[in-house]
Amino acid sequence: MRYDHITDLVGNTPLLRLDPAVHGLDGVELFAKLESHNPFGSVKDRVAVALLRDELDRVRADGQRLIEASSGNTAKALRVLGAMSGVGLRAVTNRIKVGEVRDLLRLLGTEIVELPGLSECPDPGAPNDVAAVIAATMAQAPGAYHHPSQYTNEKNIEAHWHGTGREIHRDLAARGIDRVDYLVGGLGTTGSTRGTATHLRTHHPGLRTIGVVSTRADFIPGIRSETEMWDVGLFRPEFYDRILAVDSGAAIEATLRLATGYGVLAGPTSGASYAAALQTLRDLDRSRRPPDGPVVAVVIVCDRLEPYLSYIKKRRPDLFGGADPEAAPTPAELAAVPRLTPAELADRDRTERLTVVDTRGAMAYRIGHVPGAINLRDDLLDDMLTHGVPFPRGRPVVFVCPVGEVALRFAVRARRAGYDAASLDGGVVAWRDAGLPWERG
Repeated sequence: MRYDHITDLVGNTPLLRLDPAVHGLDGVELFAKLESHNPFGSVKDRVAVALLRDELDRVRADGQRLIEASSGNTAKALRVLGAMSGVGLRAVTNRIKVGEVRDLLRLLGTEIVELPGLSECPDPGAPNDVAAVIAATMAQAPGAYHHPSQYTNEKNIEAHWHGTGREIHRDLAARGIDRVDYLVGGLGTTGSTRGTATHLRTHHPGLRTIGVVSTRADFIPGIRSETEMWDVGLFRPEFYDRILAVDSGAAIEATLRLATGYGVLAGPTSGASYAAALQTLRDLDRSRRPPDGPVVAVVIVCDRLEPYLSYIKKRRPDLFGGADPEAAPTPAELAAVPRLTPAELADRDRTERLTVVDTRGAMAYRIGHVPGAINLRDDLLDDMLTHGVPFPRGRPVVFVCPVGEVALRFAVRARRAGYDAASLDGGVVAWRDAGLPWERG
């Protein structure tokens, strides 16, 4: 089939029936909306087209550049569309933690401004507010930038109302399916789930919408954690019937199942959504099942597998011929970690030779840290604990993160390796609130 412009390929993506012999759900028809088949590879292609359709000619005529908060797929689509019109892109983010994604954006000529959130434990005290940085940048250069604002722009939702939701209803109706019971999708900007579900509810008022996030101390590229949704302008918690948190291990397992069970090469966000769909549908009691046919559910497959190989390899080296992944800390191991109060850490640091390890990003560390602490960002520290002995074994080690949760995990790993390890209870926030001295630089 002939097309005259790449944007003509955006939308009308396939709706794949997932084989019940693979998912094993009795009385369930499960479908995958393959947004990965959009031309730039993701669900965000629809959003980028919607955000720029009425603006790009003016942006080009005014000599402006695009500026956007994006960690990958939206930036990629905006950059390609902008490049075709001679319009540049500055992507401001604290969330590009996957090397292939960063490399592709740079290859395409994107200017990337990375804020301190490279650490997987967000720091409430760091200058991490992407929206504020964008606003300041635009104020310093009036008229130089156009901000599509995917996190607040209603066109994000409208793209999926007019496209994704309409297509799902149309394609199911063409197969004689007159009911959709569940829609499951990851929550980033929330535009895809809100727009798709809003359209489907006009035809299927009984639709239940399941949003998927990562667990609070984990990271799955493309979606936010259960504690990060507060800064998404389009997010409406009351819109969702349920919001499920999925950890990266379950997301990766489900990603592999999509690939090997159905031939769907999807990224880990889609894996998380598939895992959440299975959990939701397995938990259904008989009273929630329709009397006149199977439960009908749709999962949004938002992008492809290939950009996330390094992410998966880091968490599951065994899949690539490496060592088995480190087992998750058990509740007993977490309970056994000494949790030092700020006063206890300050007192011990005066009388003992401690190694204090700050796991935050470099910028947050430079702004202020526990005096004498060394800075090892959490992803680097993971590798060091996996492949070597990073600290003198004869000295106690105290791990420090923003609020204390991630530090506990590292303390467990260090204790397994024979270290006398503890964590700072409440993290740097507790240290700051206790009025104890900071060290800068």
